[in-house]
Amino acid sequence: MTDDADRRGRLAGLIGLALSRLWKQATRTTSGRLLATVAGVGVTVAVLLLVTGVAIALAGGGITTADDADVRIVPTDEPLVASIDGVEGPRLGAGHENAAEIRTREGIEHASPVLVEPALLEPAEGGEPGTVVLVGVVPDEEPRTVAGLSTGALESGDSQYADGSYDGPRREEIVLSAAAAEQFEDSDRLVRASDRTDPTVGFDVVDVKASERSEPVALVHLSELQSLAGTERDGLADQLLVWGDDDAAAAAGQQQYPAATTERTTATNPAALFDDDLAFATGLLALVIGIGICASFITTTMGMTVEEDRQVLAVLEAVGFPPYSRLVVVGVSTLVTALSGALLGVGLGWLGILAADRLTAATVATFHPLFVPYGLCVALIAGAVAVPYPLVVAARTTVLDEVGR
Repeated sequence: MTDDADRRGRLAGLIGLALSRLWKQATRTTSGRLLATVAGVGVTVAVLLLVTGVAIALAGGGITTADDADVRIVPTDEPLVASIDGVEGPRLGAGHENAAEIRTREGIEHASPVLVEPALLEPAEGGEPGTVVLVGVVPDEEPRTVAGLSTGALESGDSQYADGSYDGPRREEIVLSAAAAEQFEDSDRLVRASDRTDPTVGFDVVDVKASERSEPVALVHLSELQSLAGTERDGLADQLLVWGDDDAAAAAGQQQYPAATTERTTATNPAALFDDDLAFATGLLALVIGIGICASFITTTMGMTVEEDRQVLAVLEAVGFPPYSRLVVVGVSTLVTALSGALLGVGLGWLGILAADRLTAATVATFHPLFVPYGLCVALIAGAVAVPYPLVVAARTTVLDEVGR
C-alpha cells in the first residue's frame, strides 16, 4: 500500500509539474505557438462536429426544405406521396382549434395546421394563368419553413379565421417560390383565374423565395385558402406542424389527435449514422481526417516546444528526475494541449451548428450531448498519435549534450 501511495504521489507531482510548465509556456515563453495549437485543434474538432451533425441529420431525415418543424401530425392513412403534391387524401379536422390548444402547452413555440390545394392563378392586370400549389399556414412572429418557403414575410396570425366565423379581415398575402413567380412575370397581384372579376380572391405578392423544389409553390394564410377550397366549415388541414420541445410537442399532438400519426421530424440519435451508408461514410471520413489534422498540429508544435525546452529537461535529469518522469511531463503537456483545443472545438462546433440551421432556416445539422465526449476522445486519440515524436525528442535529451551546446 505504501508503494502504491508513493507511486500515486509521484504521478500527481509530475502532472502538477507538467501543468505548471504548460501554464508558464502559455502565458510567457511560447504562448503564440501553444495558442496556435489549441486554435488549430479547436477549429478541426468544430468542423468535425459540424460535419457529423450534418451526417446525423441526413441519416434521420433531418435535412429537409419541406419544413423545419419538430413534430408533424398527419392522418394515419395518409397516402405515401409528398406533402405538397396536391393529392387529396385523409385530412385532420378542427385544425385551428387543436393548434390553438397545442400552442398553450409548456415547451411549445408554435403550432400551425397546413392545408394544400392547387389553384389556377393569373396576374390581376392580365396575362397567362398558371397552376400553383397553395399551402395555407398560420404564421407567427418567428420565420418558419413550410413547403420549402419561409413564413417570415406573412403577417403573424390568421385574422380571417376570427374564432371560427371566417368573417375577419383578409390579409391577401402570398409568398411565391421562384418557380411560381416565373409563371407570372413579376406581377405584384394574383387572382384566381376563374374569378378574375372578383377582387376578394386576390393575393398581393409579398415575397419570392428560392426553393429546391421544381414545382410552383406558394404560402398563404390558412383561413383564406380554406375559404377558397370550401373547407372552412370543418377546419380541414392535411397536417399539423409543431415547433418546440420534441417530447412536449409529441405528447401534445398525441393528446389532440389520438387517431393520427405523430412523427418527430428531427433525428438527434447518433445511432442513426449506422443505418445510412452515406451518412456513416461521411462521418467516418470526417473522423479520420480530423484525427490526422489534429495529430499534425500537435506533433509539429509540441515537437518544436520540446526542442526548445531541452535545457529544462536536462536540468530535470541533473536534479534526479528519471527518464520516465521526464517523459510523463512531456506526455501530459501534449495531451492537455489537445484536450484544451477539444473544449474550444466543442463550443465552436455547437455555435457552428446553430448558425448553419439559422442561416438556412432549416435543420441541416443536429447537436447531440454525446458530441462533447466525442470531441474530447478525438483530441485524445490525436494526442496519442502525436505524442511519440515529442517523447522521442525528450528521450534523446541528455545533460552532456546540453552542456556541450
